[in-house]
Parts: sequence; C-alpha cells; structure tokens
Amino acid sequence: MEVEKTDFICIPVTDFERSKDFYENTLGLEFSHTWGNLPAGEFETGNLTIALMQPDAFGLEFSPHRFPVALRVSDVEAARAELEAKGVEFQGETIDSGVCHQAIFFDPDGNVLDLHRRYAPAGSKPGG
Repeated sequence: MEVEKTDFICIPVTDFERSKDFYENTLGLEFSHTWGNLPAGEFETGNLTIALMQPDAFGLEFSPHRFPVALRVSDVEAARAELEAKGVEFQGETIDSGVCHQAIFFDPDGNVLDLHRRYAPAGSKPGG
C-alpha cells in the first residue's frame, strides 16, 4: 500500500448548523457539500478538506479535538485581529516558535484551531 495524500479530517461537532455557520461565515471557509441528509458537511481549505460531523447521528459519542488543526494564513496577526473583531477569543499571545507564528483558538464545540504561518524556509530549525 502507498498512501498518496490525506483527503480530509473529521472534526466532531454537537450542532452541525451552528458549526457550519462558524466555519463558513466566521472563518470564511468554502462550504462544498453536505453528507446527504446527515448533519455533516465539508469545507475546502485548498489542500485538505475539513469534514464537520455530528457524532450522535453516526452512533458515536462527542469528544472535541484537543490538538490544533493548523490553518495557514498569510498574516497571523491580521487574521487574528479579524477573528477577534468577530468575537473569537484566543488562548494567550501569538506564539513565535522560531520558524513560524501561531495563534490558538477554539471553535464553538471546543475543537482546537490554530492560525499558522511558517516564515523560515522548509527544513529550518528554531534558532538555527
């Protein structure tokens, strides 16, 4: 077997319509389609599809993602300011890792999201 690429990631939500509104209107992601009559649907990010799904409709228990889905933006501070103006609260200050900037926040269900921009060339290490 050879994995060609990763097509999508599922993010669990408790209220699909509320989350759809957040991802589409607050984050500005392109909504592509729903999963038939189920409370689930997909958003395009350019290289990876984010699939929101309401677990109870699939016989599963809800538990939010505890590690961030990194959303690449051209300017972390500008994107952060835009989201803060829409009422999104961030966890702490913007992080400078030595190779990238990151700003951590949560969706309405507590799934961790991250505004991210790498500024060092690929293969660079912090401090080097």
